[in-house]
Amino acid sequence: QVQLVESGGGLVQAGGSLRLSCAASGSIFSFNLMGWYRQAPGKQRELVATITRGGSTNYADSAKGRFTISRDNAKNTMYLEMNSLKPEDTGAYYCYAAGSYPYWGQGTQVTVSS
Repeated sequence: QVQLVESGGGLVQAGGSLRLSCAASGSIFSFNLMGWYRQAPGKQRELVATITRGGSTNYADSAKGRFTISRDNAKNTMYLEMNSLKPEDTGAYYCYAAGSYPYWGQGTQVTVSS
């Protein structure tokens, strides 16, 4: 069973940048689809971005042009580069992998101050 561990969250001012990492305890090559979700206080978890094994990406409208998802299958790690951060980007960010069943990380908090 693969475990996912997120890191890289923190407190940043609006307009700043953060790079989130999702490190897997095993190979991620078998996961055709991986992604990042976020959950703001009092709101449902929402999709931020996804990436396939081959590198095809998909972004929520709110993330387009500001966030970049990537994965390094050799390092068993997925990333989310976030630029031009806004207060509405605040929330817990979770990495996700679609295997025989869904795998989720424990989340990393991102707080963007205005």
